[in-house]
Amino acid sequence: MISGLDHVAIPLPTEKEDEARAFYAGLLGLVEIPKPHELARRGGVWFQASDGRQLHLQAGGIFAPLTGPHPAFRCPDLSGAARKLLDAGCDVRWDEAYDNVRRFYVDDPFGNRLEMLEIPE
Repeated sequence: MISGLDHVAIPLPTEKEDEARAFYAGLLGLVEIPKPHELARRGGVWFQASDGRQLHLQAGGIFAPLTGPHPAFRCPDLSGAARKLLDAGCDVRWDEAYDNVRRFYVDDPFGNRLEMLEIPE
């Protein structure tokens, strides 16, 4: 029935698209993709990873950051990603609870929890 994952949507405070662009595109290296015209009027911003999967930041309504549920991003150079995030002033929280997987958590500028992981081949 399900053939794959297309996108994940997380909350974004209203009118914070430029901050989202700076973090997700500028720091994490995701590529911003255009929203369909009718959806663009609602605010928010969409990004795409190199594997085609998308992250949609949705604005509007009452904002509450995701502090438990979260997207997880694969990073081929997890140590390099951690250094880049630390240099940008982010709080990188390493977690060793997942066997054979290096990972850490970091919050986006809005308090949404993100997982960064490196899975061996």
